[in-house]
Amino acid sequence: MDFRQTSLEVLAGEVNAKKRSAVELVQAALANIERDNPTINAFCATDHERALQAARQVDQNIAQGARLPLAGIPFGVKDLEDAEGYVTTFGSAFHVGDAPAASDSELVRRLRAAGAVVVGKTNTPEFGYKGKTDNVPFGVTRNPWDLSRSPGGSSGGSSAALAAGMVPLATGSDGGGSIRIPAALCGLSGIKTAQGRVPNGGAKPTGSGLLTVKGPMTRKIRDTAYALDQCVGAEPTDIFSLPDPEGPWAPELDGVLPARVIWSPTMGITTCDAEILSLCEGFIERLANAGVEVIQRDKIWDEHPLRTWLVFWTSARARAQGHLRGTDQWSKIDAALRPQIEMGLDQFNSADYAVAIDRCHTYAYQLEQVFQEAPLILTPVTRGHAPTLAGDGFVDGEETPDWVSYTMGINMTRNPAGALPIGLSKAGLPIAMQIIGRQRDDLTVLKAMAAMEDLVGFDHIAKGF
Repeated sequence: MDFRQTSLEVLAGEVNAKKRSAVELVQAALANIERDNPTINAFCATDHERALQAARQVDQNIAQGARLPLAGIPFGVKDLEDAEGYVTTFGSAFHVGDAPAASDSELVRRLRAAGAVVVGKTNTPEFGYKGKTDNVPFGVTRNPWDLSRSPGGSSGGSSAALAAGMVPLATGSDGGGSIRIPAALCGLSGIKTAQGRVPNGGAKPTGSGLLTVKGPMTRKIRDTAYALDQCVGAEPTDIFSLPDPEGPWAPELDGVLPARVIWSPTMGITTCDAEILSLCEGFIERLANAGVEVIQRDKIWDEHPLRTWLVFWTSARARAQGHLRGTDQWSKIDAALRPQIEMGLDQFNSADYAVAIDRCHTYAYQLEQVFQEAPLILTPVTRGHAPTLAGDGFVDGEETPDWVSYTMGINMTRNPAGALPIGLSKAGLPIAMQIIGRQRDDLTVLKAMAAMEDLVGFDHIAKGF
């Protein structure tokens, strides 16, 4: 079964109508994983019997009269969050021997309550520390569009599983672009909602502190909206959680393009690869030809947000793993991650953290000034092309670690932002546009993405998988 040929709503509807069973869907997903995962390495753990038992329970509930919006939908859980019965390794050799989780994260719990079935854990870089997916215990995850390239990160296992058609749904998290970047590189429509829409909550604090946003990932944005309708809403154990929306979002995605948008090629903070910029400009021209008023604003922020973001990120890493420095366990941490932990320990202090919070206010204020002209800001998702498996991304043919720049600032301002595939590079790899909305205005972003997805007509299926 190729899950890329239908929608979540159709699949769940067939299970609810008893036209097919949850067991059938889960068996198909497990077969897909067994066939394709040796090549892609999107999943780092599966449990066939646990998944099939959960599917049988869904079928039993339906037989007893239940109607579940995600009935039988098999999904992967990013290995930075808990799924009952699975070890949460965080992609780290330090945690592979931990006991299995005794309960689900709040996102996983809500998806399961809607009838979805966990089939396994998806691969991630250690503690989600970079924009590509590989780690010491489980190795390299490959991009189904080009097996020599990374699917991005840190939700790279989830994005690769979706792009290869192994499952129709997976979870992701985004602390600096970790949903948007892999969605962009794998030809998916993905969204980082406003922080608090999908609550974190639970006994454990989030891995990247103020930055973390979790959410469902699918191939197309209407599926994502449908899944979001099952997992957004208030949660008393999340101090940032937002109230329930006034109604479901998925029915509101009517295909109507926005009246006007802001186009900012680089947000004024850096350069962009010429080919990526050209494809984005071509998409902007298509919007204009379709009647959308496009207002160009070359400069939005007064400085690159990277240094501020690093204060939050490295402080979170120092908090979580800093105590290992100087112990025998330090060598278990990825050698490329250790300098980030040490940066948080040695280079930043409490005053730096307070200043970083002030900068979040400033970035959000500068965004809002631009939003006075239009409710959406469009930028590229990445400034460079997908990394090779062993290296970094490419900007104008040059390999550089600075191949992403436009996503991390939006984690600090907490605005909703999506990644929309708009075409392919000459090398045949997906290129995507970022759509940023005003504070808490997730629905406007989702509606615009659905209409733009219709306009582009992007083929979300990676050939060969």
